[in-house]
Amino acid sequence: MGTGGVVAVLGAGSMGRAILAGVVATARGDTEVRVTTRTRAGAARITPSPGVTIRDLESEPDANRVAVRGAGLVVVAVKPQGVRQVLTEVRDDLVPGAVVVSVAAGVSLAALARSLPASVATVRAMPNTPAAIGLGVTGLAAGQGVTEAQWDLVRAVFESVGIVVALDESRLEVLGTVSGSGPAYLYLVVEQLTRAARALGLAPEEASRLVTQTVVGAASLLAATGATPQELRRQVTSPGGTTQRAIAVLDDAHLDELFVRACEAALVRARELAAEVDEPD
Repeated sequence: MGTGGVVAVLGAGSMGRAILAGVVATARGDTEVRVTTRTRAGAARITPSPGVTIRDLESEPDANRVAVRGAGLVVVAVKPQGVRQVLTEVRDDLVPGAVVVSVAAGVSLAALARSLPASVATVRAMPNTPAAIGLGVTGLAAGQGVTEAQWDLVRAVFESVGIVVALDESRLEVLGTVSGSGPAYLYLVVEQLTRAARALGLAPEEASRLVTQTVVGAASLLAATGATPQELRRQVTSPGGTTQRAIAVLDDAHLDELFVRACEAALVRARELAAEVDEPD
């Protein structure tokens, strides 16, 4: 399903630009896309596309208000602490029947509703950074009053940058600790494996190249074959072999418990931050 009419994307950091790419990818020829950034420098980082208008608040202080006028879909991609201010700023310029999508972590549907007219529907989205290359995971939770057409529209945008998982809002933070923070966990594994490779005698460039390609290849094999990670791990782990010896060391370190503890810690912090950002006036 393609987007049509007017779409506004407020905020164009790395996530905002990824979402913008999704909007452009799903747009029909008659779609007008309006993007706002905080600074001129931010506007300069956006690749110009047909049908896309870019405004910056540095040059045009009311750029957000202008962008949302007539827009059926408004994506708010600013930092969590700035969401309430942006929504308060644009609320009187939103058209009845519009759907506002927030990608800000910790800003609840209830908080969005408090800042917007009752005639506007709301959706929370939690994408992760691989959305920038079309390989993201996005959790979506719908607020009250979201129509089937609005839901299909929002889903189409985020499906263009990866996969979409529809969840109750209460489970979005869990998705965030796994898919949102998950890339950082994997990058940490890459860092440590690269460090180990260097300690064992590989040159820095060799270690980085070998480890990166090993991770890319392993992830691609997992995605391509449909096999479980346990099955693929067993294929590499010969009884009494080198891999089994290495995995025994990781098992002795209780790696399974560490990952559970890490995810639990992330979830606790996510809820703390939500409480800080989401306090009613």
